[in-house]
Amino acid sequence: MTAPLTTPADPKPPLHVLLAGPRGFCAGVDRAIKIVEQAIGKFGAPVYVRHEIVHNKFVVQNLEAQGAIFVEELEEVPEDAPVVFSAHGVPKSVPAEARRRNMMYLDATCPLVSKVHREAERHEAAGRHILLIGHAGHPEVIGTLGQLPPEAVTLVETVEDVARIQPPDRPLAFTTQTTLSVDDTAEIVAALKARFPGITGPGKEDICYATTNRQAAVKAIAARSEMVIVVGAPNSSNSVRLREVASRSGCPRAIMVQRGAELDPAEVDGVSVLGLTAGASAPEVLVEEVLDRLRERFTVTTEEVVVAVEDITFRVPPMQRPNR
Repeated sequence: MTAPLTTPADPKPPLHVLLAGPRGFCAGVDRAIKIVEQAIGKFGAPVYVRHEIVHNKFVVQNLEAQGAIFVEELEEVPEDAPVVFSAHGVPKSVPAEARRRNMMYLDATCPLVSKVHREAERHEAAGRHILLIGHAGHPEVIGTLGQLPPEAVTLVETVEDVARIQPPDRPLAFTTQTTLSVDDTAEIVAALKARFPGITGPGKEDICYATTNRQAAVKAIAARSEMVIVVGAPNSSNSVRLREVASRSGCPRAIMVQRGAELDPAEVDGVSVLGLTAGASAPEVLVEEVLDRLRERFTVTTEEVVVAVEDITFRVPPMQRPNR
């Protein structure tokens, strides 16, 4: 008697994933995390951190497990405990208050953010009024505004703002937040130069290399993708910008998730080519989580689409006794 034929289970549908390169951690984020980790190793737990060191819950929780305590204001920090300032930078009033209270502190401000701070100070010292292009309420913008007297700077968020602002009658200069959309910022800068032809710009682009490279990589995959997933936090400016850039660059759908567990693989049904990237504060392990989640439902193949190779590193300051 002939055995009945059996029909194998339907194979998982294929899914080709375009991996944007570069993606994930940048040098400033890597340096900030190392500062906290090395401070814990040097001084012991707890080490306090004012504000999220970077905008990523996984990173924050990992540092908490090592002995970091995250707070919003210095008043929450015991006076005998080390405190680290986040990568986004802080107003001058924060280290001044730490010194007044004789607190130990370490500054993990990204060097490229510090560059914007020093640039704004030079413009102010030269008698120029500064137009700061950025998003109100973002920690980096708060930190940059806090480098200057309030009357020395005007915040510009949109092209429409350019027509509305009434800066004082004095020479003008502009600086920008480091994590903005490259294309949006170019439009604002063009509008500023059209209205204020004599305005002075930065000697070197303020939007950081990591933001620029990650947006270029997303553009490279978006036009080929039916859907793009950005791994990043909703309060991460550079991650939100990646989702926006993907949508504007020809991708029908772009979403953002913080962890692989947040993704319902069924959302990807019907997609044959998927783009995947991560914001500058998201570690590669979270990209792997998303890939593993997709493999539960699909037969996944991957392709690296690299538009730039990053070899920049920022030195971690010596872990001596923190500033007082």
